[in-house]
Amino acid sequence: MKLPLIKLVFTFVAMFGLHLSAHATPDLANGKKIDQQKCYACHAKKSGFGNGDMIYTRSDSKVKNLQNLKTMVALCNTELRLDLFPEDEVDVTAFLNKQFYKFK
Repeated sequence: MKLPLIKLVFTFVAMFGLHLSAHATPDLANGKKIDQQKCYACHAKKSGFGNGDMIYTRSDSKVKNLQNLKTMVALCNTELRLDLFPEDEVDVTAFLNKQFYKFK
């Protein structure tokens, strides 16, 4: 049985986890900058409303907890070839969580 690439990557990330340094303090300003430069336009187009932030606040969000958020950031980075470093993924995750999700 063949899995689509996106499911394969999601499964891989879920199985092996996203190893983020617990000792590094996320750089929220860097996370915001990356979100604005690499995420917003794609999300605006995908939402159909021209507002990239709406994807984070929609009622049918796939992101239900912090681990889901980390996984989705990693998935976008891999699938869209954003060329983010692991610390950039941490920064984006922290910014999105603080700005929109507010998971503990």
